[in-house]
Amino acid sequence: MPISITVGAIFYKFFASLAFFTPYLIFVMLFLTYCTLRLDQMRLSRLHLWLILIQVFGSLAVFLVLSPINVTLAQGAMICVLAPTGTAAPVITGMLKGNIGSLTSYSLVSNMVVALAAPVIFALVGSYQSLPFFESFLAISQRVFVLLFLPFALAMVLQKFVPAITMKIASFSGLSFYFWSLALGIVTGRTVVFILQQKGTSHFVEIMVAVLALVVCVAQFLIGRGVGKHYNDTVAGGQGLGQKNTILAIWMAQVYLNPIASIGPGAYVLWQNIINSYQVWLVRKSI
Repeated sequence: MPISITVGAIFYKFFASLAFFTPYLIFVMLFLTYCTLRLDQMRLSRLHLWLILIQVFGSLAVFLVLSPINVTLAQGAMICVLAPTGTAAPVITGMLKGNIGSLTSYSLVSNMVVALAAPVIFALVGSYQSLPFFESFLAISQRVFVLLFLPFALAMVLQKFVPAITMKIASFSGLSFYFWSLALGIVTGRTVVFILQQKGTSHFVEIMVAVLALVVCVAQFLIGRGVGKHYNDTVAGGQGLGQKNTILAIWMAQVYLNPIASIGPGAYVLWQNIINSYQVWLVRKSI
C-alpha cells in the first residue's frame, strides 16, 4: 500500500493518464472475488440489515449535517460511509478470528445495495445535479450498476454452467492484490492531479476532508463492532462497516462528486489499514 501510494504520487502524470483503466480493474477484482463465492453458503441475518441501513442512511445523514458547512467536506465524508465493504475484508476477518461466512455474505449485499443506491444519491448530491433527476440517474446507473452487478452475474453464470472453469479462475484470486495495487497507484496519481489543478481550493478544506475521514473510519469500526456484538458477530460487524472498497470510493468521488472529495476515501485507505494492523497485532499478541 505505501509503495503504491508513493509511486502513484511521484509519477502522478503517468498514472493519471491510466485513469480509464480503473473501472476495468475494479471489475476484474470483483469478478475474481465472486468466483470464490458459493451462494449456498451465503446466510443473511439481522446484523446485515442493520449494517446496510447504517451504510446507506448514515451516508445521507452525514451529508445533510455537513453540507451547510461545506459541500466538498460533506461529499468526502458521505462517500466514506456509502462505499461498500472492501474485497480484502474477509481476509482480515479471518486473521481476527471472526466469522468469515457472515462477512462474505454482507460484502455481497453491500455491493449490490450500493449498485442500486449510489445512482440515486449521486443524482441528488453529485456533479450531475444540472441534469433532470431521471436523466442523471440513468447516466450514473449505466456505469455503477454494470460495474458492481455484472461481475457477480457473470461469476454466478459460470459457476452454474462451467463450475470447473470457475474454480480455475478462483485459483487466481490472489491476483486481485496486484490489480488493487495498480488501481491504488492510478487513483493516487489522479488525486494529485486534481489537487494541483484546484488552485482556488483552500488547503484547509483538503486537510479537513482527510481528518474527517479518520473520524468516520473510527466511528464505523466502533459502530459496526457494537452492532455486531449484539448478534455475537463483533469482528464481522466491525469489518463489514469499517473496511471499505476505497478504490471504488475514490473512483466514484472523482467521477460523480467534487474530485477533491476523493481525498476522503484516499485518506481512508491509510486509516483503515492502521486500524486493521493494530487489531491484527492485538490478536497475535494474545496468542
